[in-house]
Amino acid sequence: MMLLALSGILVLTIGGCVCVWWAARGGPRWTRAVSAATLATGELARRAGRYDRNPTGQDN
Repeated sequence: MMLLALSGILVLTIGGCVCVWWAARGGPRWTRAVSAATLATGELARRAGRYDRNPTGQDN
C-alpha cells in the first residue's frame, strides 16, 4: 500500500515537472494551470522545510 502511494506521488511529481516544462514553451492553457499549481506546491514545501530547520521562522 505504501509503495502504491509513493508511486502515485512520483507520477504526480513527474507530471507536474513536464507541465512546467511544456508551459514554459507555450503549451495549452491547462498546462499553465497545472504548472502554476506545481510551482506553488513546491514553494510551500520549500518554506515548510525552511521553517523546520529554524523554529523561529526567521531567515539568517
